[in-house]
Amino acid sequence: MDATIATFLIQDGLTSGAIYALLGLALVLVFSVTRVIFIPQGEFVAYGALTLAVLDGGRMPATASLLVCFGLFSFLVDLWAMRREMTGARALRSAMIDLVLPAAIYIAALLLIPLGLPSLAKALLTIVIIAPMGLYVYRVAYRPLADASVLVLLIASVGVHLAMMGLGLAFFGAEGLRARPLSTGNYALGPLLVTAQSLWIYAATIAIIVGLYLFFEKTLPGKALRATAVNRLGARLIGVPTQFTGVTAFVLAATIGAVSGVLIGPITTIYYDTGFLIGLKGFVAAIIGGLSSFPITAIAAIGVGIIESFTSFFFSSYKEIIVFGLIIPVLIWLSLGVGQHEEE
Repeated sequence: MDATIATFLIQDGLTSGAIYALLGLALVLVFSVTRVIFIPQGEFVAYGALTLAVLDGGRMPATASLLVCFGLFSFLVDLWAMRREMTGARALRSAMIDLVLPAAIYIAALLLIPLGLPSLAKALLTIVIIAPMGLYVYRVAYRPLADASVLVLLIASVGVHLAMMGLGLAFFGAEGLRARPLSTGNYALGPLLVTAQSLWIYAATIAIIVGLYLFFEKTLPGKALRATAVNRLGARLIGVPTQFTGVTAFVLAATIGAVSGVLIGPITTIYYDTGFLIGLKGFVAAIIGGLSSFPITAIAAIGVGIIESFTSFFFSSYKEIIVFGLIIPVLIWLSLGVGQHEEE
């Protein structure tokens, strides 16, 4: 291997690592606020990529219908939760969020698709379709378990992951799809040939990291999320609506997943179950960051991407083993510095 090959491998690793960084940040965000190890994070990536690919074909994506189904199921769950203390205002609010919002998105997609939207508009429509799914997944699967143990929440995450993966198979089928690039073109940087899609990935990753920083530092909802992450009970005692922070965390995670799918869809073929493997690599970065540190998670994700790139060149048969094996020494190291804790 010469310097040119090494440079190309580093470039590929940075591109993959940028995607893993987004997913790792979403996992840390959800876990910090809700104590949920959000295994279904990868499904939002797959849904986003597959939705964009279907939109490129000028067809109505199945995720628009799936969003309506999610909203309807969420509405039924809300009605059951309000069965003893139902008021007109609460029922109307629930109907607006669970029924009117997904129906409006579905109608908007139905009207916009025949117009032949440009690539960026299709990407934005994809994000609008996928992002509210985080809200409904939280309301249906996690809100009733908000005070449960981490183990129960983990079991719920496994169930949600299997359900969403099965729905992906039912709505999209077993064949893979690839979306069109957001923009075409190549740019020469010395010996490197950088594609426009790679630049989109780098720019979007930086923009989301900066946006999350500003959100947590400068906005009241962001500070509420930080307070909940530091001490959930204390935040509740001082009046922070922890259910609202949970909804915000899940919507942000779904949005980041949709953006990741839009970015990765044009550079690789995505199947209904591809998101799980991609999400696991983001999880490796989140574990290295201790499921608490955003900067360490982002740096670790870049490292995971570069290691994956080099191992695919030297030891392609053992690529996944080496990448996921990174968790073991990290967990051993973290365990050495942790004292006795109450079982939660």
